[in-house]
Amino acid sequence: MRIGVLTGGGDVPGLNPCIKALVMHAIDEGMEVIGIRRGWGGLLNFDLDHPASQRESVLRLTRRVVRKVDRTGGTFLHTSRTKPSNVKSEDVPEFLRGGDFDPDRAEPYDFTPHILKVIEHLEIDALIPIGGDDTLSYGEHLYRQGIPVVAIPKTMDNDVYGTDYCIGFSTAVTRSVEFIHQLRTSAGSHERVAIVELFGRNSGETALISSYLAGVDRAIISEVPFDMEKLARFLTRDKKNNPSNYVMMTISEGAHPIGGVVMETGPADAYGHRKLGGIGEYVSDQVKRLTGHHTIYQRVAYLMRSGAPDSLDLMVAVNYANIAMDLVSDKRYNRMVALRHGTYTHVPLKTVTGGVKRVDVDELYDAENYRPKTRRVEGKPMFLY
Repeated sequence: MRIGVLTGGGDVPGLNPCIKALVMHAIDEGMEVIGIRRGWGGLLNFDLDHPASQRESVLRLTRRVVRKVDRTGGTFLHTSRTKPSNVKSEDVPEFLRGGDFDPDRAEPYDFTPHILKVIEHLEIDALIPIGGDDTLSYGEHLYRQGIPVVAIPKTMDNDVYGTDYCIGFSTAVTRSVEFIHQLRTSAGSHERVAIVELFGRNSGETALISSYLAGVDRAIISEVPFDMEKLARFLTRDKKNNPSNYVMMTISEGAHPIGGVVMETGPADAYGHRKLGGIGEYVSDQVKRLTGHHTIYQRVAYLMRSGAPDSLDLMVAVNYANIAMDLVSDKRYNRMVALRHGTYTHVPLKTVTGGVKRVDVDELYDAENYRPKTRRVEGKPMFLY
């Protein structure tokens, strides 16, 4: 039996250990594993008529190949935000630009038929995509085309619907807490208002938990629009009440002021997402204007997902891989591995497209005072929801 594995979307710590565990388990079961490079892009750019492109797109994964990969972060298979059913004209590979290809066509192309041919050519019996809701939603689409799929959720935003935990979340929180505390050195030395911008497009969970654990003064999350003048008053009061005369706040990159819009730049990717960032700089400028206080603005951004995984992400990555391989061995497809209520399990793959996962604002966030609200945690899961 031959298994195909790929990683899509943003990189996170824990991907390489997950791939290694998959490969080792599969080989122990007498199976073969093919690594697909650059996510769904590896299949899209696989030219059936040219071996050179094929070597660029896939890699046979052996014990020797994966022996040391779990010691580093990121994904050695590389990744992309490619969606083969939604390819813009300028992104269509050269070898697919034949027949009715129109470089000026406004509507995207659907190359799912090509993907199916490549999977058949590679003789892949089951596919294991590792990714967020975008990557996994295309995996679910392929299952509906007849491809056996078992999915593994990863994203440091921890916002894949259907699971309480995604690979990468714990390390992102750990990194964020470390950087927030380290920034206190400069904020305190210079008596500044420190504004730390964290990743988080639609879900503010990473920023919320990081802020809660780091004990910041104020935290703005994606789910709750904020009043800039009110925030400025809070920060002024917090700074005055701090014996060291500084104040720390965090903000999700997907946050926006009341009546404003999320700050995005550049063209949309295949999943309709534009690059986020800059809300922290906006808040910094407004704080200076409204209060006269000097500020430190720091985007943690990619540092949140850098480096090797912490022990929790390492454990979840390995366990998710073993559950996925158990499902493959049992021929139980159309499943996504998951953690639910502290227990390893799996759910129907279509669950990933069945809803959205957001911060429970009423339960965990003080929207009036822009702070985490976690008074009573008895009976809650480890990461509170």
